[in-house]
Amino acid sequence: MDNQALLDGLRAAVPYNVHLGLEYVAIEPGRCTVRLPDDERLRNHVGSQHASGLFSLGEAASGGAFTSAFAEQLAELRPLVTKAEIAYSKLALGAITAEAAIDEPLASIAQRLDNEGVVIFEVAVAMRDVHENEVAQMSVHWRMKRSGHRA
Repeated sequence: MDNQALLDGLRAAVPYNVHLGLEYVAIEPGRCTVRLPDDERLRNHVGSQHASGLFSLGEAASGGAFTSAFAEQLAELRPLVTKAEIAYSKLALGAITAEAAIDEPLASIAQRLDNEGVVIFEVAVAMRDVHENEVAQMSVHWRMKRSGHRA
């Protein structure tokens, strides 16, 4: 699949992410990089990026990683986030970049999906400021099933 078309589709897919100004930077199978701009409207009471903006950033990046991994099959899949955890480690000042990656081999996930019709897998997300300081880590669990599968 054309990576640029995939990035364009992700940009338009979730109106809330458009509202936040999320920028899809890069994508490859099982990986996605998304940027949260530095915008005073997105800051909290101490002047850093709001926790909810960082959460949205991480979830968007994880969705991009999922989408890029299974782009050719999306029409027959039903993805859903079942669990997400975030740990904030440092004040998130300025623009923040999230890098999401599926660590499990994609072939293994596809095989489990073929065997069981449904699969749950984790996407790890690291968020960094412009100085490469890690400001948060996130774990997003995706449940994916084939359309029509009852599980």
